[in-house]
Amino acid sequence: MCSRYFLDADGNIIAYTFRVPAADVKKRYNIAPTQAAPVVRLARRDESGSEPPRELAMLRWGLVPSWAKELAVGTQMINARAETVAEKPAFRKALEKRRCIVPATGFYEWQGAPGQKQPYAITFPEAPVFAFAGLWERWRPESGEPVDTFTIVTTDANETVGSIHDRMPVILSPEQADIWLSPDASAARALLGPFKGETKMRAVTRRMSNSRFEGPECLDDAEPTWGSQSKLF
Repeated sequence: MCSRYFLDADGNIIAYTFRVPAADVKKRYNIAPTQAAPVVRLARRDESGSEPPRELAMLRWGLVPSWAKELAVGTQMINARAETVAEKPAFRKALEKRRCIVPATGFYEWQGAPGQKQPYAITFPEAPVFAFAGLWERWRPESGEPVDTFTIVTTDANETVGSIHDRMPVILSPEQADIWLSPDASAARALLGPFKGETKMRAVTRRMSNSRFEGPECLDDAEPTWGSQSKLF
């Protein structure tokens, strides 16, 4: 599962890494479900039928299928399991036609008993700026403007993440992001596995467990009381 992540890169870095027009995107250190976050997707084709350009859009985290009756459904669909994403009615059409990438520099996971959980920041030295494999949908309420939402695809954890949790997001390098956004759905599905490169995990402050705590201090080292009980990887 992935329920929090961070993006320690601004719009210029995102634009350069994923070949999209520059946008006013701020660094974020505690992105949580139901919040709007930057997503890269293909824009609509023009009349010439040429390959559509990429666009950077702010979408709500928590996919809401077009047939859902209410926006709140999205809170149950912040992640899509790679093993069943092609079968689930909420995700299968998006997997074929509405894949997106979610820029990130790391994500968080927790270990420990309820009330004493220690958060860890997980990063990838070989890919300091990467993307999660994502899917997006457009939901139209009975009245008002449509809402675009997204989900993050998850897979089995690799060895490092597996020491504290059995799942992790599908991590894409910029080159793999090109494949994920391409029309070739078969090639895209082949990417749905655990990240095989170097993975770093570091205990961070428990204050970041509160989604309202959003500054770069989210990545501060764990407090001594808890950090001394938490193995650093």
